[in-house]
Amino acid sequence: MSNEMTPLLALSAVQLFKSLADETRLRICLLLQREGELCVCELTEALADSQPKISRHLTQLRSSALLLDRRQGQWIFYRLNPALPGWALAIIEQAGVAATGVLERDSGRLQAISTRPGRCDNSGSC
Repeated sequence: MSNEMTPLLALSAVQLFKSLADETRLRICLLLQREGELCVCELTEALADSQPKISRHLTQLRSSALLLDRRQGQWIFYRLNPALPGWALAIIEQAGVAATGVLERDSGRLQAISTRPGRCDNSGSC
């Protein structure tokens, strides 16, 4: 990891709010803000939704530059873009405060996953 500062992403308020206007995309961002990094299978379990739907929303969030991804073996892990401006991160954080009940429910389902990629065993199962 470089010591150089990452330039801030040029993101407008309209772009951010359009990205977060969908409940699934908001919940994805809130979980990523809390957990740091998650794969599609973890998000599918945590949000109790289908893999195609979660993948579609991840694609939209990536194309708006809110998320970055990295590959580790067969897994692709997603995280909030560290280049997001502070005001955008503050909005996501405050949305998490407002959605505490939903976020706690989603986090509970996430924590209930017995094997998580790269976290529990070497089998690679999700």
